[in-house]
Amino acid sequence: MDWNMTIKEILEYNFFDIGDISLNAITLIEFSLVIILGRIVFWVFDKQILRRFFQKVEDPGREFAIRQFVKYIIYLLTFLFALQILGISLSVLWAGSAALLVGFGLGMQQTFNDLVSGIILLSESSVSVGDVVTVDGIVGKVNRIGLRTSEVESMDEITIVIPNSKLVVDNVINWSYNGKHSRFQVSIGVAYDADPEEVKKILLRIADAQMELSTQPKPSVQFVEFGDSSLNFNLHFYTKDFWNIERIKSDLRFKIFAAMKKAGIEIPFPQTDVWVRSAKEEGEASKK
Repeated sequence: MDWNMTIKEILEYNFFDIGDISLNAITLIEFSLVIILGRIVFWVFDKQILRRFFQKVEDPGREFAIRQFVKYIIYLLTFLFALQILGISLSVLWAGSAALLVGFGLGMQQTFNDLVSGIILLSESSVSVGDVVTVDGIVGKVNRIGLRTSEVESMDEITIVIPNSKLVVDNVINWSYNGKHSRFQVSIGVAYDADPEEVKKILLRIADAQMELSTQPKPSVQFVEFGDSSLNFNLHFYTKDFWNIERIKSDLRFKIFAAMKKAGIEIPFPQTDVWVRSAKEEGEASKK
């Protein structure tokens, strides 16, 4: 390289040539500007459009999903355009790598499935950040939705990384999806000498005093059955506080136990009567 070259010549000087691809200072500057421009476009769209829109519509989960989806699209288009700046023809690139992509695709089917599922989640928002879901019997809160995997935090504060395909294909309970109350229940059995109407009044009084329970629909008591050793009841109630439901059930059980004990109503333990025959009785029974 001649150090006596002018600035224009330096900028246009090719560091190396590979086929139709010529790399020089101007090309590198254009490539960098395209990348920076892509980031600026996303920043403007995020701050000036998305933020103003979601100030009126408070939905953190949908906001996160749309922001991620827009970011992936803008960054992908920016990268493809930057390759064109370098002189890399995408049509030639795809044609040259077709055979490789076939083999690669066969080995990456599950990954592609997760990627497509991620796009579906980000666009449909059937599961959003902040939702409480049940996946494979585990109740957790969605903390992040990525393009391939999502992060769900269990009630034990354990972060579980879940492939997006499980959130799309498998049966997933989304407690937060419709924003409505859901019904739960606490079961209790009392002794046969208890008054069912009094039991009902006690259960409803406890439910009405529990702050987290909804007043509409109201709590209700169901007389389930005449059990082997108890009269069995279910206290049904509605709430939106899905994340703390186990703690709410525990509080209700504490209060129910204390109220029944104060009212003199016995909560029996399972009992089984065992009849023992003597040898004499066995012999008389066999003669008959």
